[in-house]
Amino acid sequence: MAAPSSSPDNTDPAPGADPAPAGQKPRSSWLVLCAVALLALALTMIGNRDTPDDSAPPPRVAQPRAAQPGASAQPAEEPPEEPAGKRLPRATPLRLIIPEISVDAPFTALAIGPDGQLEPPPADDVNLVGWHAKGASPGEPGTAIIAGHVDTATSPAVFADLRELDEGDTFRVTRADRRTATFVVDSVETFHKKNFPDRRVYADTPQAQVRLITCAGDYDRRVKDYTENLVVFAHLA
Repeated sequence: MAAPSSSPDNTDPAPGADPAPAGQKPRSSWLVLCAVALLALALTMIGNRDTPDDSAPPPRVAQPRAAQPGASAQPAEEPPEEPAGKRLPRATPLRLIIPEISVDAPFTALAIGPDGQLEPPPADDVNLVGWHAKGASPGEPGTAIIAGHVDTATSPAVFADLRELDEGDTFRVTRADRRTATFVVDSVETFHKKNFPDRRVYADTPQAQVRLITCAGDYDRRVKDYTENLVVFAHLA
């Protein structure tokens, strides 16, 4: 993921630094954001402070298997179509509000950089979330991707307490069309970056869904990255 060229030089984390929740000593990484992208785009969740080269590999897209010799071609069985459920028209998100963990943060639009990865929000604003502006908007049918920092070199950031959410909790996205999209948490899950379920997290859906994503796990000083990603799965209420 390409960090903004204006980003200041980074420093190594203080010895014994602790990663996420508010009230604890933060792990050192002025840019600890899990970058995201969609589907076949090279999507990487990183806690990189220095260079995008520390990012995880891009998602693996399943390829159709060749037919076995002599086997007759059988039509693929279509999966049952899921109900679309509630949906809203496309609109720019303005603020993310998560009462359960005291989040009230503005959005910034994120684009896919020349390296095929989602660019991060500005690293100097700890109360800021980014959304993939070319993907689904929150409330629109599809999978909307929202990413945020977990901490900085000096303090916890907007998604420091994301792991505290539980199934059934709700959060809101205020939108430019003056509507408020309310989402219900389906699950909160942590995945090791080496076994990240790309298709499950990023695949498009007929429903209006959201993924809130940040870094988690231990901070690996050798690779300057967190070992895991935290993903909140949610749907429009």
